[in-house]
Amino acid sequence: MNANETASKPRKFAFLTVVVTMLGLILTACGGSATALTVPAGAKPGELTLEPCTFKTDEAEYEADCGTLVVPENRAKADSRLIALPVIRVRATGNNPTEPIFWLAGGPGQNNMNHKPPAWLLANHDSVMVGYRGADGSSVLECPEYDRMLRSPSPGGDALGAESLAKVAEAMAECAARLQAEGVDLEGYTTLEVVEDMEAARLALNYERVNLLSGSYGTRVAQMYAYLHPDRLYRSVMSSANPPGRIVFEPETLDAQLEYYARLCAQDAECSARTPDLAQTIRRVAHNMPRRWLFLPIDPGNVKVVTFQLLYSCSTAPMAFDAYLAAEQGDPSGLALMSLLGLSPTGVTMGAFFSKAYSADYDPSRDYAADMDPPGSIIGSPYALGLWSTAWAWPVRLMPAELRQAHPSDVETLIISGSIDVAAPAELATEELLPYLSKGQQVILAEASHNDLPYANQPQATERLITSFLDTGVADDSLYTYAPINFQVSWGYPALAKLLLGLVLLLITAVVAVIWFVVRRVQRRKARQAAN
Repeated sequence: MNANETASKPRKFAFLTVVVTMLGLILTACGGSATALTVPAGAKPGELTLEPCTFKTDEAEYEADCGTLVVPENRAKADSRLIALPVIRVRATGNNPTEPIFWLAGGPGQNNMNHKPPAWLLANHDSVMVGYRGADGSSVLECPEYDRMLRSPSPGGDALGAESLAKVAEAMAECAARLQAEGVDLEGYTTLEVVEDMEAARLALNYERVNLLSGSYGTRVAQMYAYLHPDRLYRSVMSSANPPGRIVFEPETLDAQLEYYARLCAQDAECSARTPDLAQTIRRVAHNMPRRWLFLPIDPGNVKVVTFQLLYSCSTAPMAFDAYLAAEQGDPSGLALMSLLGLSPTGVTMGAFFSKAYSADYDPSRDYAADMDPPGSIIGSPYALGLWSTAWAWPVRLMPAELRQAHPSDVETLIISGSIDVAAPAELATEELLPYLSKGQQVILAEASHNDLPYANQPQATERLITSFLDTGVADDSLYTYAPINFQVSWGYPALAKLLLGLVLLLITAVVAVIWFVVRRVQRRKARQAAN
């Protein structure tokens, strides 16, 4: 979903977004994860077994190879146990394919096996997915202790309060201790090891050079791959590029993105009619958060985290703004619904997140609790506050400093950024990555956010951009057209909250009516029996 699409499509999926979110939370709570792979008997490191399979996308079915790659859990230890990772190679449909494309998904903590390459990518390239250690394969670092903590009521009524964060730290420590007792070597779950997994797959598949297509955290894998194995890469496309140190979302960066939204709101007739300054509206509500709507409590920490999550796409961000605008006018119902969604599990394998994120970007000298919630910030950095102020509880070992910084690279690289990306702002890539890329170029898509990339809602423009770069090394963004954000919300959180409340009250009324009816029938029957 990309904000560059025409403004005529904006909120028609708003209701579905909320429903899907709720269903996702229910499914997450109920489990249902796929059966983990096992290491084949007698397997050796680097061994890849493949069998023909069929790969389905929304467009078609393709010939593919599916199998298992065996790798050491910790390559720094000679006696390390082996783990198994899933591998899928979707075969190119053309007769003369060029360098294959390795997919590197975001996260960290998300799996790397859900990519559905479009037909235009498969026309000239094999598409390869190798599972991310800790999230895919035989060793998945699930943290049910952490998930249970998120599902329980927040101590003190604030999910980001000191009391709640202390409980979160306890849950993290319990998870780490259990995993280690089960034989997991947490030091093996780093971005460095992920890079070497990809390199092992390249070798086993007998590819001389590969292209990389990465997004968000995956761009960190791509950067390290380019540093460690530059001769094995042909071209690299990085969407929502994340420079070293930037898995931590800084408050001033989020403030700048909210100010950007405010400027866009001022240019929109409907949005500007509701507030003269959207950023100030959010600030006032966030700093004076109502704690209740009718009988429903409002957890300010939950609301702020959900706000940040909604900002990941320009198609959902207006839903957050709608809730804040309504709250400023005395209607906090939308905030109450956001509070109910809260910090519920999101499908991320949290043990994998902790190990990869903290080993890459953790700074033990920082006071994250203070840094992520400074007094003058609009909403602080709620997601970072919840994840980094408790990092000390995870037994983290930082990767060498050499691997935690940017390095000069001659690999031909395309950075695709959105002008309003709260998780990977375009200016960070411009200032902190592009100067290191001697053959780098950056395309910034106006009014696109994190989840709007890389496959924008202008499919022909996206196809031209990526294929032109992969084919020639020159990125052609000429087909993109500007479309402003549509701030209109047909089914926002305030409306949904009232609808859900109405349905609950209707259900209660129906239950009471049924009970009354049954009781009356029983009473009449007893009365007739007594009369006889």
